[in-house]
Amino acid sequence: MGKIIQLDDALSNKIAAGEVVERPASVVKELLENAIDAGSSVVEIELEEAGLASIRIIDNGEGISEDDVLNAFHRHATSKIKNESDLFRIRTLGFRGEALPSIASVSRLEMKTCHQDEGTRVILEGGKVEVMEKSSGRKGTDITVSDLFFNTPARLKYMKTIHTELGNITDVVNRLALAHPEVSFRLVHNERQLLKTTGNGDVRQVLAAIYGINIVKKMVPIKAESLDFKISGYAALPEVTRASRNYISTMINGRFIKNYPLVKAIQEGYHTLLPIGRYPIVLLNIEMDPLLVDVNVHPSKLEVRLSKENELNELVSATIKAAFKKEELIPSGYIPPRKTKPREEQTILDLDHIPAVEAKTYDFQIEQTKILDNDYQPEPPEIIQETEAENLSEHVDSIDDVHLFDLDEPRAEGIVQEESAPSLAETVAPSRVPPMYPIGQMHGTYIFAQNDRGLYIIDQHAAQERIKYEYFKEKVGKVESELQEMLLPLTFEYSSDEAIKINEYKHELEKVGVFLEEFGHNSFIARAHPQWFPKGDEQETIEEMIEQLLSMKRVDVKLLREEAAIMMSCKGSIKANRHLRNDEIQALLDELRQTNDPFTCPHGRPIIIHYSIYEMEKMFKRVM
Repeated sequence: MGKIIQLDDALSNKIAAGEVVERPASVVKELLENAIDAGSSVVEIELEEAGLASIRIIDNGEGISEDDVLNAFHRHATSKIKNESDLFRIRTLGFRGEALPSIASVSRLEMKTCHQDEGTRVILEGGKVEVMEKSSGRKGTDITVSDLFFNTPARLKYMKTIHTELGNITDVVNRLALAHPEVSFRLVHNERQLLKTTGNGDVRQVLAAIYGINIVKKMVPIKAESLDFKISGYAALPEVTRASRNYISTMINGRFIKNYPLVKAIQEGYHTLLPIGRYPIVLLNIEMDPLLVDVNVHPSKLEVRLSKENELNELVSATIKAAFKKEELIPSGYIPPRKTKPREEQTILDLDHIPAVEAKTYDFQIEQTKILDNDYQPEPPEIIQETEAENLSEHVDSIDDVHLFDLDEPRAEGIVQEESAPSLAETVAPSRVPPMYPIGQMHGTYIFAQNDRGLYIIDQHAAQERIKYEYFKEKVGKVESELQEMLLPLTFEYSSDEAIKINEYKHELEKVGVFLEEFGHNSFIARAHPQWFPKGDEQETIEEMIEQLLSMKRVDVKLLREEAAIMMSCKGSIKANRHLRNDEIQALLDELRQTNDPFTCPHGRPIIIHYSIYEMEKMFKRVM
């Protein structure tokens, strides 16, 4: 008798569940995708013990007919594709037909569904049908998954804490809500509401429900289109950063995906605007022909393969850069006071109200920030309105009190600005930074300047870094620029392996004006250097460029030039404790205004901090 046997369906489903159902968040994701594919406009998610005890998904989709109910729990049974060609034009979130049988095989599952006034109720335990009967109910599907992994204790043993599992579920719901703002989502855990979206199609309402309105006010729209791609979304200003990439949400044809090159393209759009180790909040929606994307490469369908990936990445980074070119990216130094609400409360309010911060933290706080336009004058009536808004926010005690707010008002970047002189707009336009007049210097490090908009604090080292970086960026790599001959050539010695690599790629160094000649065993000499090298640092500069060459698996000339320009700008800039005369300060400020991105140094640190007159008066209690 042969050794090879055909596994029964129950065992096959358990094996498939090992890939499809990793944790409660996987169950929520698969069931929500089915609900969205069914055309639902309202979906409710009710959890107990982070889904380990119970997960209930209720939708108002088209439901499942009685004839299809049992078929839905067979492996690879689906209504979303019918032949091989459909696999290359997938427009739905689900298509494999593995989710329901996999979930049912490792849980106790009850489903009530109604299709065209025809209701059905089915109960399965460990994948086996226990009850199937007709029932009545409203249109849609109601699925309850209980005792997840009750028959696979090894999997249950490795579940994380309730807070961790709940965080994973919240993340899944947030991503799907961002990808489908036309669907209203309501997430409840142990009878406490964590998220509620309106389902009116405005993605800004969803962003506000997740991150809070103060974050949304600091996000700029991004939009572009090419022959193959259409991109849209929102990107937070560089002053709003996070410690991980988890706040970058990328969607392709309504599906949340993880694609590292695409995330790198988004980061490239923030080039030199973010500090090292900090990441932006971005929502990016991409529409493309399904033929250009393969979603059938990972069990969870999170990873995809893209055709014309380089063209897409270039379009994304260029679009984000263009969006920020239109913005004045000077952050406010003023930090508004926070008011903490009880943990249970989360509300979406209009502009005169205060929204909750992101649900992901599970500490729902209320922030009070008055957003005014540039014509505002601090007068008692406005102060009274602000007080009324505070009082009103304190009386919002019910989590079900949800109101829409208007996000079409002008964004004031979270600060209250004084009235500007008519000529100010004309001066901002060409340089993106208004003229500033020096007041003095603190500790030989920070410059104080003013104009009719308030007080500015400038990091003098960062300011000159930006000036020199843009100068060197133009100069580095231009071989046609003059070389400086040296009386005594510079000598460089390396190991045999390093010398081989240097010989292989030294033509790349020549593109940035560094010409090496072999000089004995594993040694090189340089007889000249570009004139823009800092005097006295020629040896160290070339050594660092060679180190860059050796550390990269492949030579990226663009990156090499970029790193060289950053290095040059840092070494040649004003250091701390350097006292400047007023005319030197003024010259530095004028040069800064002429740069392309005068807001951050090449390492992403801020150059200018602004305090408006209103903010100063508020800090000194001159206004309330």
